[in-house]
Amino acid sequence: MSTADTSLPDDARCPCGSGDDFGTCCGPVLRQERRAGTAQALMRSRYTAFAVRDLEHLLRSWHPSTAPDRDDLAASLEQEVRWLRLEIRGTSAGGPFDDAGTVEFVAISRSPQGRQVQRENSRFVREGGAWLYVDGEVDGRVDGSASAPPA
Repeated sequence: MSTADTSLPDDARCPCGSGDDFGTCCGPVLRQERRAGTAQALMRSRYTAFAVRDLEHLLRSWHPSTAPDRDDLAASLEQEVRWLRLEIRGTSAGGPFDDAGTVEFVAISRSPQGRQVQRENSRFVREGGAWLYVDGEVDGRVDGSASAPPA
């Protein structure tokens, strides 16, 4: 559970829905071969980390002020959830020359309880050159444990 699902080949379509291969999209970010250049790129990599259950990427990309307990996050990743689709609805700032930004998205998943749709507007900051997830507004409430997908 501590590393990305290495069974996902680099030439597989990236789970984030960008249309790119995992090896050129989120794979290098999860493997720490490069940093996410924008808030949206980090959002996509975090969605992918939930899809492949990459605990370490989720923890290192979460701002320390809002990061969940390691054991709690690990337990949430063990739930039977299959991530089906990520739709980026919009961004505000969060570009290569910004220090903060937001990404609005919809994440669709399926669990034993059925299909779930999560709508969120996530906040990101860049510190020391690295983008970090801070928190997100889900259903009108701010939730530091929310970002893509529910943590």
